[in-house]
Amino acid sequence: MPIRAAVTVVLTAAERHRLKKMAYGHKTPHQTRQRATIVLLATRGRANAKIAADTRLHVDSVRTWRGRFAHGGIPALTDRRRSGRPARFTPVQVTEAKALACQLPAESGLPLSRWSCPALAVELTARGITDGISASTVRRWLRQDALKPWQYRSWIFIRDPAFRAKARRILDLYARTWRGVPLSADEYVISSDEKTSVQARCRCHPTLAPGQEAQQREPRDADDR
Repeated sequence: MPIRAAVTVVLTAAERHRLKKMAYGHKTPHQTRQRATIVLLATRGRANAKIAADTRLHVDSVRTWRGRFAHGGIPALTDRRRSGRPARFTPVQVTEAKALACQLPAESGLPLSRWSCPALAVELTARGITDGISASTVRRWLRQDALKPWQYRSWIFIRDPAFRAKARRILDLYARTWRGVPLSADEYVISSDEKTSVQARCRCHPTLAPGQEAQQREPRDADDR
């Protein structure tokens, strides 16, 4: 079986200087230091097996980072962005769960005085808001907004019949989506209700002159200095 030749790595002076700082820097993350060391050893013409033995890494790891640097330079030594597991619940479902927690159980015809996370999970499934949800997930959602319906005193809450449609439009914008189409890099979402107060305000009271005690203290303070 033929042995695949190692990729040739050539560095510029700037790249070599930066890689040395990455490989020997005290504050450099361990993985970044290993990858920079692989590239520096590769520039000396060493084989991947030799580099793997010197760095105590697997030869496949050495081959991967050596090849990625040869094709992409120093930026290729960083981890690629991972999509991760897709969200199981939509922002609208999360918001509806929080809205339900702000209602009294009696309004839903339940013989409960206060909500608990298990009771909310059962009610969300019964209403068809979610297919199935655990009490721990509900507890995590409520913790985001410091909601504790089991400790409530009173609520001022209005349930809008068009809540779902209105909330979906706002939540999609927070997720950088408009009418099902993701926003591009040059498009921005600005929420005016989250801006701080910037309007000019006039003084409610006129500026007062300093009192007699303050006027008498100033000369004494000057003499002390």
